[in-house]
Amino acid sequence: MAITPQDASTRAREICQLAPIVPVLVVHDVAHARPLAEALVAGGLPALEVTLRTPAALDVIAEMATVKGGVVGAGTLVTPEDVTRAVAAGAQFGVSPGATDTLLDAAEAAGLPMLPGAATASEAMRLFARGYDMLKLFPAEASGGAPALKAIGAPLPQISFCPTGGVSPDNANSYLSLSNVVCAGGSWVAPAKLIEAGDWDGIRDLARAASQLPR
Repeated sequence: MAITPQDASTRAREICQLAPIVPVLVVHDVAHARPLAEALVAGGLPALEVTLRTPAALDVIAEMATVKGGVVGAGTLVTPEDVTRAVAAGAQFGVSPGATDTLLDAAEAAGLPMLPGAATASEAMRLFARGYDMLKLFPAEASGGAPALKAIGAPLPQISFCPTGGVSPDNANSYLSLSNVVCAGGSWVAPAKLIEAGDWDGIRDLARAASQLPR
C-alpha cells in the first residue's frame, strides 16, 4: 500500500521518538541477529537500523523482524531494488545516506516510511518541498557537526533530523540537546568486537546507557 511523503515522515518521526539513539548495525552473521536485537531492545533501544552492507543483511532483517518489541529498518538504501528487497525482508522503515527521486518514488509506492538523508540546507529544502520533514543528517560530524545542524535549524525550524555519522557517547549530547534533533544514529552500542564475542550482556548495557541520554 502506497504512502505519502507526509505520512512517511510522520511514521519515521514516531520511530525516532522511541529512544534517543537508533543503533546503526553492520551484521555479518545471521546467527547474531536475534540475540543482538533482543539485547538492544532489552536495553531500551527498540528502533534498529540494519545497514545493507553485508551479504547477510536481508536475512538479518528478516530474523530481527520477529523479535518482540523491536522496530527493524533497513539502512543504506540506494536503489529501488534495495527498497523492494528490504520490504520483502520485513523492514518497517528505510534509511538512506542521501535521496533521489527514483528511490523516494519506490519507497512511497511500496509503502515504506523513509528517513532520507541530507547534508546541506538545499538538500533538506528539496526534501521538505516533496513533503519530508523528518530527515537523516549524514555524515553528521563531517558536515559540520552539531554547530552546523543548529545553524540549519535557524531558517528551517520545520525540519527535524536524526544525525548519523561520527556520533559517539562523547558528542551525542551536543546533538540531542538541539531543538531540531529527535534522535541520533549510533554504531557504538553494538561494536563488532562484542557482536563477534557474543557479549549480549555488554551490548545490553551499552544500549541501556544510550537509552538514558537526555534529549
